[in-house]
Formats: sequence, C-alpha cells, structure tokens
Amino acid sequence: MLTFCADGDGNIFPGRSIKWKTEKVMPMIPESSPLQRFLKEVIERNYNEVGVRNVEIKDYVANMLAEFCETESLYKIKSADGRPLRDVGEMLLESDPIYGPAASFDRERQVRKHIGDYTLFFTGMFPRSVNSYRLRKARMEGLVDFVKAGKESYYIVSKFEHFEYAKVAPLFRRMSQEFEQLVYGLNQVKNELEEMQHPITRQAKHFLM
Repeated sequence: MLTFCADGDGNIFPGRSIKWKTEKVMPMIPESSPLQRFLKEVIERNYNEVGVRNVEIKDYVANMLAEFCETESLYKIKSADGRPLRDVGEMLLESDPIYGPAASFDRERQVRKHIGDYTLFFTGMFPRSVNSYRLRKARMEGLVDFVKAGKESYYIVSKFEHFEYAKVAPLFRRMSQEFEQLVYGLNQVKNELEEMQHPITRQAKHFLM
C-alpha cells in the first residue's frame, strides 16, 4: 500500500497510513496537521494564480489530495463482487441506479462524487499516467473522456439538493463549472511539487491504472 506521512515542517515522505474520520463532503484533516497545512498552502498559492478564489473549493481539493495519499481511498469504489474499480468507465456503469448495479440514488451520488474526485486527481496530478495507460491498455477507460466524466459527475452530485446534501450542492455545481480550471491549478501544484522533489510526484508508477 502506498502511503505518505508528514513531518513537523510539512515535508511528505513514504510511511504509515494517514487516516481521518469522514464527513459528508470529504474526510476532514485537523487544521493543525502538518500535511493539511502544507497542502492548503500549495493549493492556495497555485489556485489563486489561476483565478480560483473560492475557499471552500480550495479546502476541498486539499482534503482530496490528502485522502488520496492512501491508495485504499483512491480505489474505494468496489464492484458487487468486492473488486476495486480503477476504470472510470466501470465506475460510470456502477453508478447507474436504473440499468446498472447501483442499489439506490445515494449509491449513485457516492460513486459519482468519487468519479469527480478521481478524474480531477489524475488529470491534475498525473496527466501523463492517464495518457500512458490509454496507449498501453485497451480497456473501457480509453473510451472515456476524463474531463467530461468529471464535470458530468460533479454536476450530477450537485443535483442532490435536499436534506443532508443541501449545503454542499452549490460547491459541486461550481466545481463542475470550473473543472478545467481546477485541473489546470492542480497541474501547477504538480509542477511545484516536482521542483521541490516531493515523493508524491515520484510515485506516478504506482498510479498507472
């Protein structure tokens, strides 16, 4: 399992699993966490440069990056037989509550939110791994446009506007609308981390799907 830890200066290095309790939008990391502070600073700086000013979006993306430092979270969507799903095409089928295996509309929302996060993460942080995968593997993934799937999935999540989902619906609507900009901002984050030679950017081979 690929995991990362952070020291007191915010440096990330391979180590034991990092786990936080989950909430409705994303597992929230204590603000005192060195990892959280580091990611928020990098996201804040680069997203401001590309014109993403919304604090809620920046916090969400920082939490998403921290969560996906653990591969169990990255591949948490599983098929009916318990197999972790890595193909976005398979995830899209899994999310279908009418013709697919999704048992409820809540399950549809859960899978669609993950598709949005998953596609944002890979297109932003590891775009070359997506292209390399498509060249090497002839699977359903090659038929799926990551950006289109991400935008569509966040939009569908935003349509869950009632009860416990009401407060976060506007966040996902905005993330759908600004998806390309969020990807570009993460590209800048990736470039900065590469210049700093952080281990997370040297682990792309672990993320070849």
